[in-house]
Amino acid sequence: MVTPENLSGETGAQREPKFDRDTSTTAVDTAIVLLGAGVTAITHPLLYVKLLIQIGHEPLTPTVGTTMFGRNVLYLPGFFSYAQHIIRVDGKRGLFRGLSPRIMSSAISTMVRSKVKQAIPAEQVENVSNRDDLKTSLRKVVKETSHEMVIQCLSRIATHPFHVISVRCMAQFVGREIKYRGLFSCIANIFKEEGVGGFFAGVVPHVLGEVIFLWCCNLLAHFINTYAVDNNFSQAPAVRSYTKFVMGIAVSVLTYPFMLVADLMAVNNCGLVAGVPPNSPIFKSWLRCWAHLSHEVQSTYVEQMEPTHMCCICV
Repeated sequence: MVTPENLSGETGAQREPKFDRDTSTTAVDTAIVLLGAGVTAITHPLLYVKLLIQIGHEPLTPTVGTTMFGRNVLYLPGFFSYAQHIIRVDGKRGLFRGLSPRIMSSAISTMVRSKVKQAIPAEQVENVSNRDDLKTSLRKVVKETSHEMVIQCLSRIATHPFHVISVRCMAQFVGREIKYRGLFSCIANIFKEEGVGGFFAGVVPHVLGEVIFLWCCNLLAHFINTYAVDNNFSQAPAVRSYTKFVMGIAVSVLTYPFMLVADLMAVNNCGLVAGVPPNSPIFKSWLRCWAHLSHEVQSTYVEQMEPTHMCCICV
């Protein structure tokens, strides 16, 4: 098929002005950046509370309750209770501690993805959905996932320093430190104390978790859409459109340990109370952190098998 790009050397070719394409792309990227900043600001308090729970900060005592079967349990404070505690200590603005680096990370991620997609365009593969063409369809999924993986890895590496800064800003709530305040001050402190490596603390488990999530989600969705969803079913297209979303929720449980280790390593031994004993052991690598958490989970499971133990449930 002859396209304007193929006719670039011909005098009579009609070409779309590059200025218009660049302007349109810039406008779309700007809109995505603004939308991402808004979503990041809205969801930040939830992620803030989640991080404090991950690093083991439990300022509120659990409450005693009973299950529907009459068993005594300890309920840990939920999001609203934790958020109210943060407001009592730091005010409403305290819920947005560490927001600036996250917004910067979101903006850089959008720009990196856009540039990488332009530099490494995805291969055009025909749309295949029949079971008879399973090999071709699977090859299409593998190529698309590989392309997404490259974009995701480059984006994560580019934005991880801001993730580390944001995590440490939020972790200061535990010890009431003021070490990490402004963005440039945080960059100077990390570079002075830990060098370039400090900006990439926990990057390996973070990248591994996202790569595993991407491959598992896409492959599971592909096989479910191929074998479980019948083409004769009238609602098959609608079901296929939601398969990847549902698989993403299921796979996120599998990859959550990688994200947990990444956040713990971002805080570990950085000079904050939350990252040193007795609040947290000092880990030499993320594998040591993984092994420590695995041991803690096994110990907790053994304790829960005792009849007199009261399990703690986070709601």
